[in-house]
Amino acid sequence: MKVARIVAGPKRRTTAPSADRLSAAAEAQPFLKWAGGKGQLLSQLDPFFPKDVARYIEPFVGGGAVFFHLKAGFPQLQPFLRDNNAEIVNAFTMVRDAPDRLMELLDGHRGQYEKDGDHYYYLIRSQHRLVGPVERAARVIFLNKTCFNGLWRVNSRGEFNVPVGSSKKASLYDRTNLLAASRALHGADLKARDFRETLMEAGNGDFAYVDPPYHPLSPTSAFTAYTKDDFGVAEQEELAAIFADASRKGAKLMLSNSDTKFVRKLYQNFEIREVQARRAINCRGDKRGIVSEVVVTNY
Repeated sequence: MKVARIVAGPKRRTTAPSADRLSAAAEAQPFLKWAGGKGQLLSQLDPFFPKDVARYIEPFVGGGAVFFHLKAGFPQLQPFLRDNNAEIVNAFTMVRDAPDRLMELLDGHRGQYEKDGDHYYYLIRSQHRLVGPVERAARVIFLNKTCFNGLWRVNSRGEFNVPVGSSKKASLYDRTNLLAASRALHGADLKARDFRETLMEAGNGDFAYVDPPYHPLSPTSAFTAYTKDDFGVAEQEELAAIFADASRKGAKLMLSNSDTKFVRKLYQNFEIREVQARRAINCRGDKRGIVSEVVVTNY
């Protein structure tokens, strides 16, 4: 097993152009805030991505930072984007299919929030049974951009339960970027699906990037409540077994996780490298900072 430490990477452009008309190579940024999102790590991950990507599978799409990055680099990429959180998948689908209507609804949310503040936030948070897909997507984006720290956390019934954030100004979307994201998602196969079924689809020549809920660095740091289903030790072990099966079938695989003895043991037969990430979410400011994460590949 080879272990390398990567602490920096090439600079990448992070500012979006101001016009709606974008070049085919323009790179969309995630339209959701996402705890553990990979936007900050893309320059460090770049050396580890394959030199060519055609059929791309992502079982934990989250905020989509890696997908948007790869789509800009490989415009012909055929994406199969999955997540166990049906509301997140629906939001991606509506950004792809109905961006103009979605922006209209978000404008309405912004106006009401800036007028009624916390009361409006908790009113929208309580609407767990919305039926319309565009309305559901607007609710997800609104809550994501106005809740505490951009967390997505649900209770045992699968209901979003994060408290309101401190800012009373709602910046819910950037028009140019949302349209860029819509273009990038054109042709994407989007489904709410369990990681087991998704990774079993990966075969010879496919590339899959796997970014599961991280194994906790300590017993008190555990947080996996992105859906009502837990993601503990048993799920981490099952994921590692399916990762190995997909590797035997000829898929190219890349996985991110926390740098712990447990994770290193699970993937000891693969290439393990280190990257350095900023930990942004902790109730204590002195516990935030740079932490090591591992990147596992089978190539």
